[in-house]
Amino acid sequence: MFKGVIVPMITPFNNDFSIDFDGLKWLTKYLVDNGVNGLFPYSTTGEFVHLKPEEGVEIVQTVLDSARNNVKIIPGISANTTLDCIELGKKMEDLGVDGVIATPPFFFKLNEKQLFEHFSLIAQKLSLPIIVYNIPSLTGNHIPVSVYEKLAKEYSNISGAKVTYDSASYLHDLILTMKSIRKDFSILTGLDNMFLYTLIMGGDGGIMACANFAPQIHVELYKAFLSRNYDEAFELHRKLSKLVKVYSIASSFPSAIKTVHKILGNPIKPVSRPPITTEPTEVESKIKKLLLDLKLI
Repeated sequence: MFKGVIVPMITPFNNDFSIDFDGLKWLTKYLVDNGVNGLFPYSTTGEFVHLKPEEGVEIVQTVLDSARNNVKIIPGISANTTLDCIELGKKMEDLGVDGVIATPPFFFKLNEKQLFEHFSLIAQKLSLPIIVYNIPSLTGNHIPVSVYEKLAKEYSNISGAKVTYDSASYLHDLILTMKSIRKDFSILTGLDNMFLYTLIMGGDGGIMACANFAPQIHVELYKAFLSRNYDEAFELHRKLSKLVKVYSIASSFPSAIKTVHKILGNPIKPVSRPPITTEPTEVESKIKKLLLDLKLI
């Protein structure tokens, strides 16, 4: 089972837009040292749509080498065709990862039957555990609970759900339905401010972008919840709820996270591949004020 704090890793870039592998190695060590439970390279936050699949493989290999078997490595294999997902999944499988994460294809609208067939084909061709990732705001394709239910009943390697969808009722329905079928099915939120709610409702953790720069908050919240120190968990939840304002201040979540690393003095450049741009000075100042208010600097 995948559980706890899993980080959808940013992809550090150099000023010429090449991958900054030194930055990637530093980030991997930083996250592992701060006690996270898993890493998700080649992620949405990692701008996978701006990367070539072969770059994704190189990124994942670097993360595997740097993490030294201390955490679960669960890379993305999302692509706009099912066959490309399978091809990339086989390459990740050969690297020795612990599982993979896949969204629906994007651009074309898919019905429930097509969504089921997409993930079914992936499950049939890969032996790895697969987390099915629902992020309808970016893919344009929402995965109904009924699709998860059917997949989990038919394929043992469909192992979990990542839900980046701001609906407590959907999450509650998903948890109740899936845990009644398979207690080993992992349900993970993709929203920092839904982390505690997910745990309270019976979910297993989260794959949350702010953990790229503040993993200690997420890890402490998770530990507090497990030890039933609910006052501390609630306080950390309130801190995360304020911290997510960083996304609305910046023009994108990758640039928000990289700007925070710059402000904190970490060796991550505030560079993303076009069309995402570096945040201007006035945005950086607003983010710095938020971090100061939360006593993160």
